[in-house]
Amino acid sequence: MREAKKLEDIIKELPEDLIKEVEDFALFLLEKRKREETEKKKPTLSWAGGLSEFKDKYTSVELQHKALE
Repeated sequence: MREAKKLEDIIKELPEDLIKEVEDFALFLLEKRKREETEKKKPTLSWAGGLSEFKDKYTSVELQHKALE
C-alpha cells in the first residue's frame, strides 16, 4: 500500500497532460496482463473435427500448405 501512496503523490505533481499519459499507460498494462492470462489458458479444442469435411478432398499436408497461403 505504501507504493500506491508514493505513486499517488508523484502523479499529483504531474501536469494534466502527463496524468493522462500515466492513465493510458496503466490501462495498457492492465490489457496486457489480461491478454497474457488469456494466452496461458489451455486450449478448448472446440474446433476439433472442424476440417473433417475436407478429409476426402485434401491430405493433411495440403491443408497445411493452404493454411499458409
